Amino acid sequence: MTETTKAVFRIVINGSIDAVWRELTKQGEPQAAVFNAWLHAQSLAVGQKMQMTTKGRTHVMVVGTVTAFDPPNRFAHTFKFTQLDDPECEVVYDLKQLPAGVECTLTVDRMPVGTKTAKSMQDGGHKILALLKAIVETGKVPFGTRLMYAMMDKMLFMLPKSLRSENWPL
Repeated sequence: MTETTKAVFRIVINGSIDAVWRELTKQGEPQAAVFNAWLHAQSLAVGQKMQMTTKGRTHVMVVGTVTAFDPPNRFAHTFKFTQLDDPECEVVYDLKQLPAGVECTLTVDRMPVGTKTAKSMQDGGHKILALLKAIVETGKVPFGTRLMYAMMDKMLFMLPKSLRSENWPL
């Protein structure tokens, strides 16, 4: 059995709970806070399959199943990087309205210890919340992040063929 751990990241965002919720659950456009991935699901309902893809749905980066959907308070799903053989974990976004704004807690549960998934999730948690804060508060993605996303789009041809969408039907 794989040893697992949990990571919890938290930030307060000066904006409405609906704006934060929208950024976390929007489909049909890039989620700039989540490395510009596109969320796809037939329905954001418990038990439904979901994917995070590249622009144009050419490659699938993450697959999972919705485990909680309680607008605008909680969105959770299993999470597995398609390029890794690591076990899946669970990603949970909890939103709470405070007088100072919205407390957004990102919990990564059942993270397989010592894996590339764990390293990516540990590194990515703070980045995701910081970008989410910037987007909700300013309406913009920071310039350096926009440059990084542009470079990522130009490098899609280098992704392994195993990540192509036809290998990961929704």
